[in-house]
Parts: sequence; structure tokens; C-alpha cells
Amino acid sequence: MSILRRDLVKLGAGLTLLGTASRMAHAQSTAAPSPATPAIQSTPFDDGTVRLIAQRLSKKPYSPPSPTLPNAIANMDFDQFRGIAFNPEKALWHGQNLAFDVEFFPRGFLYKPRIGMNEVVGGQSTPIPYDPDVFTYSNPVLRVTDDLGFSGLRLRYAINTPGVMEECAVFLGASYFRAVAKGQNYGLSARAFADGTGNPKGEEFALFREFWLEKPEPGVESVVIHALLDSPSLTGAFRFTIRPGDTTVFDVQSSLFPRQDITESGIAPLTGMFYFDANERNHVDDWRPAAHDSEALQIWTGAGQQLYRPLINPTDLQFSAFADSSPHGFGLMQRKRSFHDYEDLALNYEKRPSLWIEPIGNWGDGAVDLVEIPTPNEVNDNIVSFWRPKQPMKGGQEYSYIYRMYWGWDTPWPTQLARVAATRIGAVTDHADARFFVIDFTGAPFQNVPQGTNFHLISQAAPGTIRNVVVEPNPEIQGWRTTFEFVPGDAKMCELQAQLANDQGPISEKWMYRWTP
Repeated sequence: MSILRRDLVKLGAGLTLLGTASRMAHAQSTAAPSPATPAIQSTPFDDGTVRLIAQRLSKKPYSPPSPTLPNAIANMDFDQFRGIAFNPEKALWHGQNLAFDVEFFPRGFLYKPRIGMNEVVGGQSTPIPYDPDVFTYSNPVLRVTDDLGFSGLRLRYAINTPGVMEECAVFLGASYFRAVAKGQNYGLSARAFADGTGNPKGEEFALFREFWLEKPEPGVESVVIHALLDSPSLTGAFRFTIRPGDTTVFDVQSSLFPRQDITESGIAPLTGMFYFDANERNHVDDWRPAAHDSEALQIWTGAGQQLYRPLINPTDLQFSAFADSSPHGFGLMQRKRSFHDYEDLALNYEKRPSLWIEPIGNWGDGAVDLVEIPTPNEVNDNIVSFWRPKQPMKGGQEYSYIYRMYWGWDTPWPTQLARVAATRIGAVTDHADARFFVIDFTGAPFQNVPQGTNFHLISQAAPGTIRNVVVEPNPEIQGWRTTFEFVPGDAKMCELQAQLANDQGPISEKWMYRWTP
């Protein structure tokens, strides 16, 4: 197991947001410096302020800030960065009898750019001043008196125990952020925008260069955070209304202003890690049953279909696109919720959030894209999914997207369809050319099944052949199991589909799978 990932999880502060140092190194040059001012001055602020800033900024050439830091901390390593801790007694709004307070991250290690931080009270925005003594230092050498500013923020709320403030969301690194619901640990991440994900020419990482934190009123259980996005290709204004709880909900309003035409845009991108599971462990030698932040991409199409696509850790980079019009939602899901599904005492994958995106309004034609990147371990975030509009974004125009994010244990809506509980793949005895598939289904259709009810499998392979299909009860999970043999022939990639049905028609979500040798 990776020592790095264990260390990052111990921080509990979202430091795995990018998954790899190479991504963070690419992204670190996109923050804006916030020069110190002799006197802190307030300026008017309303819901349109950041949009106007983004719009004006988009008409100017992109100007990356310098990531320069004082020599004492310029080459800080991970352990040194971890040794700088924010003093919770000095959190923004601490001790003011509010539902939230806010801590900040230092600059250094992979997080060098200075990110602007502002507090909004009564329609006035005021910069949050930097003070080296809001941090404690494991090594006094790391305390420098320069006006360094901050690199990110963590939001705290009594999410698990009344009166005990715990972090529930983190914004740190490029435009990445993550959150948890009650009882959960950090897992997958989200970000503001994707551009060229998986493109061999390289991906562009936009960055939240400044934040505005609206001070909540006493007794209010939600908080509003505004963020200014910037990159060589576009700017953007984001408004997050955050409500932590049994499911933590983000209401997101975004306005994007391309500086130039963008052909590979990604809206509401999600980033997770899939190392292996029972469907994909041929090249993995590990003592655990599974290791992943997310196990499947789930889509509720505009036409009402419910699709379930188990993730893979491929040998070569894989792209999948699920064309749709005005989707009801999509997300990277973690359905396995037992400790025995993973047997990992340190990483607790069974407590990682699922993240569901619910578009608000008509998003038009496009596709839910899925990018699966090979990874030799669980250190790297290797799964990305997002909505890709059919039409390219045009420079000089404005694009608005509103959506709701559900960080929690499952999708936010119930279903009467049977759901995929597990996908397992193995060898077929005496048939080296075939693979054996096992799919378990659970859910509402199996409650009080009348005697003599017949279920069958509607299946398809393109190319390849599915044979020897068996459908039978699985009393261990109060569901049903289907098994079949799949013969790919000479194909190097095959798309498989399967849906459980009775005599009246399909009764399950549609299982979809990409097979590669």
C-alpha cells in the first residue's frame, strides 16, 4: 500500500485533491497574488460582483502569478507542510455562536500560489489579513514573517457531534474541492471546470484564484462561498451554497467566460480513484478484496434510463462517452458499504462519499464523458467524469450552468428498479478464450416475488458473444444473480450490456461494461 496515500488521509485536510504531484505542479502557476495593503479596506459586494470581475478579467490576456516563496519554505516537502497546522482558536468566526467557522492552509509544498481570501458582511467585502501566528509550526524555521497569504480553506461544522466543529469541506489546489456527509471520510473530489482531460497534448487546469466567504447569520445551517476561476482559456464566477448533513448538498451557480474557443470542455467534473475490485484485478497483487474511492459511473438519462457502468483500471487510457440530452443526473458512486468489502483499517473505503450531480434547467445536447487512466497503485486519482456540451464554447461568450451536488451514501432519489450490487469476472475452466461474468442484483422488484415469477437477462455484446446465461435467486443478498460466459474472439475492446427482466419487460437498471484484454 502506498505510504503517501496513508499520510495524506491522516491529514484529514483534502491534500489528495489532485492525486498526483505532476497535476499539482501544472496547476500551481494559476493563482493570483494578493499584495498586502497598508490598511484593510472594504468594498461593496453582492451576488453579481464576482461575475462582473470574471467577465472583465476574460477580456484581458491571462497573466500567471509568480509562485515565488521565501527561501526558507520554497522547497518545503510533504512532512514539513503537514507540520504547519492552523490554530482552531483563530478560525474565522470562531466563538461567535455560528454554525460554521473557517480555517486556512499555508502556502508551500505543492500549494505555492497565493489565493485571495475575503469576508463578506452586510454587503461589504473585506480582505482577510495574513498572520503567521494563526499557524503552529513543528519546525520553527518554517515560520517566516513575510506577508505570505493562504493557499486554500477548510470549512468546519458540527457535522457528527453537536458542539464539536469538524471539517466538512475543503477547497485546495487548482479548482479542486471535496466534502463529506455525516459519518464519512474524504474520498473523491470535484472541480470547477475541465479542459482537455486525457488529451495527449496535456490538460489545462483552471484555478480558484480568490474566494469571498459570506458570514452566516446565527442559527443558519448553510453558508455561501463565492470563487473566481481563472486559466489561460477562460474565467468564471462560482457561487456555492453549502448545507452539511446526512447528505451534504452544494448548490452551484456558475458563469463561464472563455477567452478563446474551447472544444474539450467539461462541466461539473468529478475525480476519483479506482485501483481494483472483483471485476478488475488481473494485474493487481493485493491482499484486500478491493480498493477504490468510487466503483461505478451512474447516469440517469434525459429519456429516463438508469445506467450503471462499473469502473476499470485499464492497461491503456480509455475514453467512454454516453450521449444524452438534458440529463437528470450523473455521478461517481460507491455502493459497497461494508468494512469486509475492503478490509482496510486505515483507509476505510466503505466510508467514502458518492457524488451525484443534478443539473438544474436544460443542459441541452452533449455527453457524460468517462476517462479511465491506468494506475499501478492507489496514490493516483485515475478516474474523471463530466458533462461535455455538444457544441464547443466560443470565445467572448458567456455560459451559465446551475447544478446541485449531493455528497453522501447514495443517489438522492429512490428507484423501483433492481440495482447492481456486484460485478465479478474470472476465468472459464477449460475455455481459455472466454471470461466468466457474475452480476448480482438487489432492490424493490425482489420484495414479495410471487411463486413462479420468471426473470431473464437481456444482454448484448459488440463485438463478441454472450453464451450460457443463467439467472437464479441469490438468497444471501435477498436478490438475484445472473452468470454468463463472454467470448471476445479477436476483439481488443468490447462493449457489453445486460438488464434483468420479467415477462412484462426490464426490471433493473442497465449494466454496461467495457471489456479489454
